[in-house]
Amino acid sequence: MPAFLERALEKEGVKHGFSGKRLKKYIYGGMNSAGAMHGNQETAKGAAMERKHEAKMKQHPFRKAAGR
Repeated sequence: MPAFLERALEKEGVKHGFSGKRLKKYIYGGMNSAGAMHGNQETAKGAAMERKHEAKMKQHPFRKAAGR
């Protein structure tokens, strides 16, 4: 699963005040909606997202997450 997307959704969910099971539902629901996962399985689109993110981070190692 795209770990960078999971971290971003977790931060966003905490800002909304979610915790525990509700936070996990928010994270995985977001990844399912984005097409990165189908149920509990990572999709080809999710794997491509992770590869693209890793390539971007190698190119700019000190770059922070999007929007920062």
